[in-house]
Amino acid sequence: MDKMGVGALIVGIILLALGGYGVYYFQSEVIFFLKGVIGIAALVIGIFLVIFGALLIKE
Repeated sequence: MDKMGVGALIVGIILLALGGYGVYYFQSEVIFFLKGVIGIAALVIGIFLVIFGALLIKE
């Protein structure tokens, strides 16, 4: 392993620990954010399915 790999590993572990602490500390905000992301993803997937269905009907 070179120095860059070890450095990336250490920085990754530190960021993982800080992210886990942030999720634990701001748990209610994270839940609201995830609900919003799921809603937006469902909306985007629905739009794509409508467009895909319209294209299939035209053929």
